[in-house]
Amino acid sequence: MQRTLIIFKPDCLQRRLVGSILQRCEAKGLRIVALKLIRVDRAMAERHYAEHQGKPFFEGLIAFITSAPVIVGVLEGNEAIAVLRNLLGATNGVVAAPGTIRGDFSISKQNNLVHGSDSPESAARELALWFRPEELVDYTIAGEEWVSAGS
Repeated sequence: MQRTLIIFKPDCLQRRLVGSILQRCEAKGLRIVALKLIRVDRAMAERHYAEHQGKPFFEGLIAFITSAPVIVGVLEGNEAIAVLRNLLGATNGVVAAPGTIRGDFSISKQNNLVHGSDSPESAARELALWFRPEELVDYTIAGEEWVSAGS
């Protein structure tokens, strides 16, 4: 099983799309391991987006993620990182395929609703940044063998 970070960004909460998007993740077979509603401060935003420091869009990223509450979470499942990235679609909602979250709900590159880790290395760094180990809940779901058996 693999874990990935998901951030429901300010636009997602403001548009009341969290439930619809989370439902898609669960329907695909990803399990919720942690969720919390927070206000991101500048220091946390800078740590999260550290690889973009010095780029022309950096300040815009910081201003956006700190503009309103977000929900951060951890999802778990077989190939969870790739599964979530495929559900999300291309970063730019304008070119994201119909049927993906961004393809169905976004027409922006910045206001693209959700962040998902892009690699196992990013997931490990991001999970450690946003969650303490005791905040992650291990459990099983009845009938789970019908979702990911044979993977």
